[in-house]
Amino acid sequence: MPVRYLRSLYDWVMHWAETPYGVPALFLLAFTESAFFPVPPDLLLIALAAGLPRKALWYALVCLAGSLTGAYLGYAIGYFGWETVGRPLVDFYNGHEVMAWIRQQYTTYGFWGVFVAALTPIPYKIFTIASGLFQFDLTTFTVASILGRGLRFLAVGMLIYRFGASIKDLIDRRFNLMVIIFTVLLIGGFLLLKLFL
Repeated sequence: MPVRYLRSLYDWVMHWAETPYGVPALFLLAFTESAFFPVPPDLLLIALAAGLPRKALWYALVCLAGSLTGAYLGYAIGYFGWETVGRPLVDFYNGHEVMAWIRQQYTTYGFWGVFVAALTPIPYKIFTIASGLFQFDLTTFTVASILGRGLRFLAVGMLIYRFGASIKDLIDRRFNLMVIIFTVLLIGGFLLLKLFL
């Protein structure tokens, strides 16, 4: 995905922080990202929290609620709609190799696979869809998702609460570098999963 396109998506996401609909947009972005949308909700979370650092943890909880709700949609897509919706989404993200790997790992490492995906830049949507497709235990899926996504979003909220708008300014100034770092983390996350799980 070209950096220019990512920048356009970033700007579009960030503009919601300047509107009265920032919180509903955050919930909706977190919801869709867990099931199919490519942009992580962390961007809008950072923008909203930087605007009102004292509410950073509230925004993190909104983000967690949206993400968890969207995770159930991803699960339902895998469980009920694999052929019509799930397979085309996995095709779009080139995730079939990961899906095959998840199938092999779920019996022994299912909880940790979902937890790591929820916490890291690995496309969480692939794991939510896979969880439904392979009928992963819904309670374990929920606990892993709450812990992984909760740690991720609350860590962002705590950083903003502590350091304020300077984090958003850093992202704005160093966007291209952030894209490179995100890509490296994404690839590294996949490699770590393959090596240690």
